[in-house]
Amino acid sequence: MTPNRLVLCVAALIATVSMPLGAQAQIDLLKRGQDALKSIQGGSGSDESSIPSAALTEAEIGGGLREALTVGVQTVVSQVGAPDGYNGDPRIHVPLPESLQTVQKTLGRIGMSDLVDDLELRLNRAAEKAAPEAREVFGQAIQEMTFDDVQKIYKGPDDAATRFLERTMSSPLVQRMRPIVDASLSDVGAVQAYDNAIGQYKAIPFVPDAKADLTEHVLERALKGLFLYLAEEEAAIRQNPVKRTTSLLQKVFGAS
Repeated sequence: MTPNRLVLCVAALIATVSMPLGAQAQIDLLKRGQDALKSIQGGSGSDESSIPSAALTEAEIGGGLREALTVGVQTVVSQVGAPDGYNGDPRIHVPLPESLQTVQKTLGRIGMSDLVDDLELRLNRAAEKAAPEAREVFGQAIQEMTFDDVQKIYKGPDDAATRFLERTMSSPLVQRMRPIVDASLSDVGAVQAYDNAIGQYKAIPFVPDAKADLTEHVLERALKGLFLYLAEEEAAIRQNPVKRTTSLLQKVFGAS
């Protein structure tokens, strides 16, 4: 409502009360004048439900982003780190390295494909076992984000935070997870499965040499799967109110 309309409405209300009428008539006219004023105010969007929320503070934006990433990391690590988190998911399943495809085809022709199938399964088990190690590394990076990082991420695309972590944390993640993957490959029997498959392959005359760095292969594929689903979790929190499971997430991303 414009200031002029408000003044006219108030003047009308005062005039109504000032009219030389009986007490009951004055009360009735006063009530009607008040109702008219409320109606005009309501139409202008001045009721409590339509008042815009206060601007978000820097601390709220930073806290909301950190919370969103923390929730996303926990969700994703729990997902891919579970049994068949990699092996049973065609989107992030860890295949055999390309350098072993010849081994796979050759052994398949002589009825020994189960050796390479077993190796492939164990590569996925190693990725699943190593994935939880990412939780702490991500957590440290999330807490160390600067104000400039937060502002760029908040105003960026739906996967901005994930891409920030991918740029800044890939190297620390590789360093942290490499010994875990090494140990996991041994624990789940992948190293023995590899030796068995290569041994049988080399026993076949005239086959070309074949070898693979299992640790690097599993690391690369494991991180690819983590970032794939983390980006999707981030986008879901930004876009879907149902995914905003805390009041801070609701406030920060409901206002974005």
